[in-house]
Amino acid sequence: MPLSMCAIGEQCTVKKVGGTAEVRQRLNEIGFNVGTPITVVSTTNGNIIVQVKESRIALDRAMANRIMV
Repeated sequence: MPLSMCAIGEQCTVKKVGGTAEVRQRLNEIGFNVGTPITVVSTTNGNIIVQVKESRIALDRAMANRIMV
């Protein structure tokens, strides 16, 4: 299921990162690697804030749909 469908406070594990090669590389660089646990902090108007390790990262819905959990 895509990251955008996770509930607030839910901890998920990244299973797959989609998109172009550049998008996948950028997501990997900021911490969205396969097997990494992430927690949904909040969602607003389709945007999502997630906790990845010690960082909070904001994503739009399109980017969140590329991350499968």
